Amino acid sequence: MRTRLVEVDDAPALMNIYNPEVIEMSVSFDLVTRSLADQEAWIRTHLATHPCIVAVNEEDELGEVGARGELILGFAVVSPFRPRPAYASSVENSVYVCRSARGRGVGEKLLRELVNTAKDSGFHTLIARIVGENEGSIRLHEKCDFKLVGTEIEIGRKHGRWLDVVEYQYVVPDRN
Repeated sequence: MRTRLVEVDDAPALMNIYNPEVIEMSVSFDLVTRSLADQEAWIRTHLATHPCIVAVNEEDELGEVGARGELILGFAVVSPFRPRPAYASSVENSVYVCRSARGRGVGEKLLRELVNTAKDSGFHTLIARIVGENEGSIRLHEKCDFKLVGTEIEIGRKHGRWLDVVEYQYVVPDRN
């Protein structure tokens, strides 16, 4: 398995990984799935300043077909944390792994690579906002040295339930 930056032609693979989470789970607070045009536009917004990386399968038949016919196991992305200028060095991160590839270290590889990519891009803080019942994502972020900094109680509503969000933070160590 290796990682690389996302390409627009990866849109169908990312859509196939992300949309089931929107429909069936509460890990994303989106309520509507992405169309192909939506996913392509989303990727274009992440080609310049807020990178998205994908994990490419090189070992077996698992994954979703991406650019160049490669099989994509998952993706990780940073997005602007808040619109005000003083927040520009902080980003929010997200990690999504193809259901058939979970438990194989894909999420950890993606998140560690994303942290390095964010550092190289000059970002200082990564924030993960995780639905409180998503134990897998919580364990992943703790394993990658993110620290719990707070909990928002009943901040979202999906599938007829109120959901808490836990917030984890990674601060890039001083480079001096």
